[in-house]
Amino acid sequence: MQRLFESSLAVRWLTGLFRFFGGLWRRSALVTWFLSQREDRALTEHSFFVRLGRQAHRLLSAVFSKLGLTRLLEGSIFRQSFLWCLLPAVLAPLLPTMVTLCLVLVGVFSLLIRFGAEPDRRLYYAPVNKYILLFSLVYLIATFTSVSPAGSLFTGLLTVLFTLFALMLDNAVTSRRQTDLLIRAFVLAGTAVSAFGVYQYMFYNPATAGAWIDNDMFSEITNRVYATLDNPNVLAEYLLLATPFAAACLMTAKTWPRRLFYLGCLGAMLVCMLFTSSRGGWLGLIFAAAVFVVMLDARFILVGIAALAVMYFALPDWVVDRFTSIGNMSDSSTSYRVYIWLGTLSMLRDYWFAGIGPGNAAFNQVYPAYSFNTVSAAHSHNLLLQLTCDAGILGLVLFLCVVFSFYRRTLTAFSKAGRDGDKAGRYYLAAAVSAVSGFLLQGLTDFSFYNARVTLSFWAIIALGMILSRRSKMEEGNYLWSES
Repeated sequence: MQRLFESSLAVRWLTGLFRFFGGLWRRSALVTWFLSQREDRALTEHSFFVRLGRQAHRLLSAVFSKLGLTRLLEGSIFRQSFLWCLLPAVLAPLLPTMVTLCLVLVGVFSLLIRFGAEPDRRLYYAPVNKYILLFSLVYLIATFTSVSPAGSLFTGLLTVLFTLFALMLDNAVTSRRQTDLLIRAFVLAGTAVSAFGVYQYMFYNPATAGAWIDNDMFSEITNRVYATLDNPNVLAEYLLLATPFAAACLMTAKTWPRRLFYLGCLGAMLVCMLFTSSRGGWLGLIFAAAVFVVMLDARFILVGIAALAVMYFALPDWVVDRFTSIGNMSDSSTSYRVYIWLGTLSMLRDYWFAGIGPGNAAFNQVYPAYSFNTVSAAHSHNLLLQLTCDAGILGLVLFLCVVFSFYRRTLTAFSKAGRDGDKAGRYYLAAAVSAVSGFLLQGLTDFSFYNARVTLSFWAIIALGMILSRRSKMEEGNYLWSES
């Protein structure tokens, strides 16, 4: 069947067409500049943050040597920094926020021990890291200059710590086996969350379900699942991060039992996403899928268009009605968001420079004076608007710099993986890019960082993208430790 497909006249014509325009695009000055990392590497080696990190590493090692801590902690479980950083990255959606915070703090402690006990250990530093550090610094300042410092303190410090977790995870993973184990564990956790969501849909109808459903427009929807994440939209945001990696594991599986297993994982996530009834999540999933398949083969564009046409007739009516209601102001959820966006934009005319500080307390202290049509809200229901509210225009710009640097690094590595024949690396990088892309699109309809555990998962994926960009240069290594 595959040979027949590839030998058909239409496919050959499309292949030639895509190769022609693809070649023009890849040779363009814009793409050549975007995929060039020479300048970034040179700047990174001499950057202030790299030199500061090396000085801190030398000081920490000197303290360990002076106090004899290296010998004292030899063989300690706390030197397994990969294990302690793996746990919060994977288990965040399954654990309470405070337990996740404790695991992150243990990970910080473990990484400090590892670097203090190993003076020659390499400190990984990707170009995106300086933007992560600057974004964290601006967010920290915004926390203490908030209109409600006490109300912003916990949320602000938690967000800063979970953001910096990206740097921790980037330095905890040192081998190819660790990278692959992290991806598989992330998929298993996503499958567990999804399985619970499906169980919830079939056997449990929460009393709060009515708060998330406009019964006048969607009378056929009686339940929206949230699994372990308290809200259907938050669950959809998490699934957007996990689902592309389930697809990548399916594509890279080498045996049929593994393929069937990861097919089940992917199926559970897709069904659970369907049961969230999150229109932003569905839109983000379609966009993530488009990014994933086009990165691997642009000819799938037409296949995707055909699949969307088939889905329109194959999906239940309530799904089609729910999806096609996007933008309909008669829907209370849509009008609610539009009114909040208008009120938030009005507020930012006065607070655009420094913001008002993170957290519901700060938002609720200022927003009601600008509320459009007297609509109350805990946040702006838009990731970019809320980041501007939290940390001002500088916080928004630095976050966009993080995203830009992430795409530049991962897409450069993706193009090199194709030339090096690293098939698995290409699939994983495509998953990382598509996961972030779908998540950011969903963020246009909701504040994706409202749930701290999803925030941690997002920054873990940012770190994973950086790790995957150097995967081909890693040693095979062991699963929990590595000599590199």
